[in-house]
Amino acid sequence: MLRFSSVCLLIALVGWLSAASAQAPHTREHAFGNAEHWAQYFDDPKRDAWQKPHEVIKALALEPDAVLADIGAGTGYFTVRLAHMLPQGRVYAVDTEPDMVKYLADRAKREGLGNVVPVTGTPDSPRLPQKVDLVLLVDVYHHIGERPAYFRNVASMLKPGGRVAIIDFRLDAPNGPPKSERIPPDRIKAELESAGYRLVESHDFLPYQHYLIFAASR
Repeated sequence: MLRFSSVCLLIALVGWLSAASAQAPHTREHAFGNAEHWAQYFDDPKRDAWQKPHEVIKALALEPDAVLADIGAGTGYFTVRLAHMLPQGRVYAVDTEPDMVKYLADRAKREGLGNVVPVTGTPDSPRLPQKVDLVLLVDVYHHIGERPAYFRNVASMLKPGGRVAIIDFRLDAPNGPPKSERIPPDRIKAELESAGYRLVESHDFLPYQHYLIFAASR
């Protein structure tokens, strides 16, 4: 199974970096220990033009006190926006990279975001400490190894009516991971259905990514 983390966004955000240099040989595991360095890429303000973070969050129609999990949170690009937009809510910022988790904790403290809770996840589970209303994965889906098994695990961590939102690169996007690693929407839908989910909503306002929202079938 792949070890995934939002450091995988490096390929998406830094077009000049090859897939070979971003991944270790054979295992394709991402090995980054300097979150402070990579924050300048992950949180580059220029990303807002195509990532449209506020539109993404608004489309989720979250309750003010929602409990969320940002899986593959990296340096907190979506985490901090969710925390600011939902001050009464709670955001679990999940990452498998220890230095990213430390960075998230330091950033939350520095920015006074008491509703952000960093969590060290594993390739098999986000290890959430409580059930959540929403799980968000941005540019992370294609890095998960045993996806149906992983999302069956995630389903056990959702509240009744909980949802999973997946944003990942389109096959024809000019940036993002190597095209051989991208996953078309039909395959994502099939994999989530096999894990016990149904598609409940989709959006097409992102120029480079598909945006799919699923609910667990109970």
